[in-house]
Amino acid sequence: MKLVLVNMVILCGCLAGIGCGGDALAVEAARPALVLKEKTILEKPSPLRGAFYVNKTGIEMMTYGARSADNGRTWVQQAPQPDFTTGLPENYRRSPYPGFVDPEKGALLTVMLAMDREDVDRAIDEPKETATDSYIRYRVSLDGGKTFLFDEPVIQEGAYDFKHPLEGLYLGKNAIFLGDMGCRPIRTKQGHIIVPTQMTLLNAEGTLETFESGWDYYQCLMLIGTWKDDHRLSWTVSEPIPADPERTVRGLYEPTLAEMPDGRILCVMRGSNGLKKDPEYRLPSHKWYCVSTDGGFHWSKPEPWRYSNGKEFFSPSSMSQIIQHSNGRYFWIGNISPANCQGNAPRWPLVAGEIDPRSMMLIEESVITLDTRGDADSEGLQLSNFYAFEDRQSGDIHLPMQRWKPTDVYEWVLYRVGV
Repeated sequence: MKLVLVNMVILCGCLAGIGCGGDALAVEAARPALVLKEKTILEKPSPLRGAFYVNKTGIEMMTYGARSADNGRTWVQQAPQPDFTTGLPENYRRSPYPGFVDPEKGALLTVMLAMDREDVDRAIDEPKETATDSYIRYRVSLDGGKTFLFDEPVIQEGAYDFKHPLEGLYLGKNAIFLGDMGCRPIRTKQGHIIVPTQMTLLNAEGTLETFESGWDYYQCLMLIGTWKDDHRLSWTVSEPIPADPERTVRGLYEPTLAEMPDGRILCVMRGSNGLKKDPEYRLPSHKWYCVSTDGGFHWSKPEPWRYSNGKEFFSPSSMSQIIQHSNGRYFWIGNISPANCQGNAPRWPLVAGEIDPRSMMLIEESVITLDTRGDADSEGLQLSNFYAFEDRQSGDIHLPMQRWKPTDVYEWVLYRVGV
């Protein structure tokens, strides 16, 4: 393991009045912002990659193959039981995401991306059938992930079934996805569990809608669950969050959520320029946002996400993640570029910043660079596809991920961000 020295300059910012018109915000004048404490280059993936806490309190963690009783310092190989994959056809897919502990109920919820196609080789990472046959399953544990009670598909209450599990979804024709690992469930003040997802669209002929972009088109959809006495969730869905195909050529997807202190829910999403509709990349590259004022059931019209001072910023077509810290503040991690992006590129720099809970915009003065392209890196460097979490002992944000290079070379890295 090699430790890379980082310039540990603490950045501070005055948040008073930002995005709220003068002194409307009674915020301390110089609350400390984020600071990059460590960037550690690793010889192999960190055991914290994909790890999550298993109870409402405490430091016990797990992945789907190991457990740690000491906050991720040491690990014991241990797979949860039962093994729901035993006996499945060889090519059926089950891809679990980091678990979510309901902060009130204490139950551990695991949501997974699934596809039941025997004729599609699992060695193909993203086959075309993903857009027509993917669906979502879930599991619940009451003992911190040691055992799970069931493994079932998410099916909306009412006249729905496995082939037509949700309003607007017809497996075999279109599909629903979990985005990247930043698409974390939340529990709302109303007591609902919201799982942010994305769904491909059908046109009037019942085939996949592309809006002549040359690519599948997505809209965001929230799965909204209510706990039942048998520890299952009764599922319904939000209204879809549609995109304007003239402003984002692949739609909106990979949503990440946070509920503000006043109950409004912020959703930040990935968009894209380029493809057949925008071959010269004239469309501005943004992250997009919308807001719900009724607990996630209905959403405002999506618009480009901005800084709290009103300025726009460029961001490539890449995932991002909002983290609600235990101190009550909200942080965002993603890519921000100095110039207009071209589709997915460039996925650097990797930055982190604070969200103003009043305007729900990103505070420009709080943004710090965690990593960027160096002299030894190619233009195609990707600093994306991560899952960050707050360390319960230190309060630091841990970000175990990879620096991916276009030659399929992964440089494993662990960032530690002080709050």
